[in-house]
Order: sequence, then structure tokens, then C-alpha cells
Amino acid sequence: MTHATRSSHRAARRRLLAGTAAVLACGIWSGGAYAADPIKIGLVTALSGQSALAGEAITRGMTIAIEEINAKGGLLGGRKLELVRRDDEGNPAKGVTAARELIHREKVAVLFGGLDTPVAMAIVPLINQSKMPFMVPWAAGTPITKNGANPNFSFRVSAVDEIVDVGMLAYAQANFKSAKPGMILINNPWGESNEKGLKAALAAKGVASAGVEKFEMNDVDVVPQLTRLKAAGADTLFMVANVGPSAQVVKSLDRMGWQVPVVSHWGPLGGRFTELAGPSAKNVHFVQTYSFFGKETPVRDKVVKALMAKYPDVKGPENITPAVGVANAYDAVQLSALAIAAAGSTEGDAVREGFYKIDRYEGLIKTYVKPFTATQHDALGAEDYVWAQFIGDKIVPVASGS
Repeated sequence: MTHATRSSHRAARRRLLAGTAAVLACGIWSGGAYAADPIKIGLVTALSGQSALAGEAITRGMTIAIEEINAKGGLLGGRKLELVRRDDEGNPAKGVTAARELIHREKVAVLFGGLDTPVAMAIVPLINQSKMPFMVPWAAGTPITKNGANPNFSFRVSAVDEIVDVGMLAYAQANFKSAKPGMILINNPWGESNEKGLKAALAAKGVASAGVEKFEMNDVDVVPQLTRLKAAGADTLFMVANVGPSAQVVKSLDRMGWQVPVVSHWGPLGGRFTELAGPSAKNVHFVQTYSFFGKETPVRDKVVKALMAKYPDVKGPENITPAVGVANAYDAVQLSALAIAAAGSTEGDAVREGFYKIDRYEGLIKTYVKPFTATQHDALGAEDYVWAQFIGDKIVPVASGS
């Protein structure tokens, strides 16, 4: 090798080292790389089984919101949001395992989850211990957000059992002149949450109860429980259960030939209820937090248009089902983004504080004004609920007091 060649190689090496130093100085390989990393948003929900339709609705609402935020430049100086999902199969143990993976391995900034109250309740201790903001776009169990932790990392854009229970009684009285309702409740923490709320609502109004009956997730016949409620004089049934169990209640009523009004929590709208329950599915009235058949707003029109553009099966509002999954998740992502922006960070405690700093957001469900405080972690209230029933496979609002 000639002297000239060696000199050329040394010069090339110096240029390479200088270039590397410049890159490092610019932060592209070190701290600055972090500025370009995506902000991961985790989701633990049922993506298979009878409630998979609800899990898909949550996914779609989150996806539309994330794409909208990213199209505007992302957060924290251009970092894009990225959705990372895990299937809990409606199983609390699997939900906790999935949540732990998203928190510790995927390093999500906010964990979304809790389609089923038992799953959400199982995750709550983990998120408070891990200081991970937990956003619930579906599960309504009162103790999810009122969990006694201080600080509390659990937030919700959804219905709340104790508020829904007051609404169920008011709806039954207004629409069916109910004077002695009975309860048919799934035997799990969600059923327990609503038993407590319904008993409190009845006591507050001085209304007598025909009794409380429980049934299991896999029961295929609840005629004995319903027979006891009928004998006790129940003039309305308050039903709390997810898709499959709710369908078994309806089919058991058909076998009995008992045509009693059924006022339900929103469990039936999470999947194949009309297919499983049959023609009598239309007799069940249930609560919702949003309907795309309601008032048309710029945000509503924007979301419908985005859903139609992204998902071929969405031809119009009638195909956005269950609407509450889409709407709750969409607003929940937007509010979470505002919390991250207010925090100026993805660090858990800072994001928790960021939720309290949200001033106003023109959302899909409503205009949120200071939706969260240190003592209030539920963004929706009784005034945000609507009632609906199935007409065919479509969820259609019904007018209270009709």
C-alpha cells in the first residue's frame, strides 16, 4: 500500500468518525432518537368470543382518533401514536397478563382496557401499583374508578353502574309504570356492582323489589330464577349480563311465555345478541352513552366519514355498532392525547396529572369541560345516557316516557 493510499484511508476514517460524532451530537442516535419514537397506546379487550364485536368497535374508535392525531403531527414534537392490542378473551387472569406485558415490555404511555368489569377490576391494582394511566372505554363497574387508591390512575369515558342503575329505575317507571321490579343479574363483580346500585336506587325512591336472582355465565336455562321473580310479582326485570347470558334470559322468558318488560344494562349490545336471543331480542331496552342516529355535529360527521373511508363494511351510521364502543373509545383517545400534551411527557404520574389539566374538548359524545378532577375520574354522567333497543340487527334509540 502506497503512502498516498494510506493517507487517503486515514482521511476517509477521520471523515467517518467526524460524521458519526455529528450524528451523535444531533441526538439522532442518542436522546434525540427518543423524540421520534412512537408513543404506544395499549389496549386489552375481548378480540375473540361472544364480545368480539365490542372489542372491534373499541379498536375502530381508537384507530380513527389515533390516525386523526397523527395526521395533525402527533404529540410531543412530532411523535406518532401507535396502537398495541392484546386479547383478554373476557378472562380476568388473561387480562392481567396482557396488561402486564403492555406496561412492562411494550412501555405503553396509557393502557386502555376493561370491556368486562371483572377484567377491569383485576387490572386496577396492577395499574395503580405500576403508576400506569388506565383509560376504560366500556366497563361500567363503579369500583373501577372509585377504587380507593390515592393516587388513583384509573379513568373512564363510559357509563357508571351506580348512575345507570338510577336511570334503569327511572326508565322503567316512566315507560312501564313499574312498581315492583325484579333483578336478574350475572353472578360476578359486575352483577355485584349493579345489585348494590339498584338496591340503593330503589331505596332512594321507596320502591319495593320483587327480589334478586343470580345466574352463571354458562347457564343455558334460567327458568327457575325467573319463575321465582314472577311468583314474587315482578312487573319489570332489571337485567345485567353480557351478550350470551342475556340471550339465555330472553330465551328462558320465551319458554315460560312470560312477556315482562326487560330494562337492561348495555351488555346485550356487545355482540351477536339478536342472533342468540331470537325475535324477542327487540323486547329488551338498554342504556347507551351515544347513538350515531342522534344529533348531527361536525365531529360526528367527521368520524362517520372516516369510518366509512377506512372500513368497507361501514356504509353509514347503521353499520357503526355497537356505537358506544366506537364513540367512547374515540373520545377517550382524544382526551388521553390532551393529557399527554398537558403533561409534556409520557411518564405515568405526569400523564395522570395531565388529565386534570384538560380544560375543554369538543368531543363526539359531548363537549367536555374539565372532565376529570382529583376526585372525579368519570367523564360521563347521567345526562349523557340514551336508551335503545334492537330493531332487526340495528340499535335504535327509543324515546323515554313513550
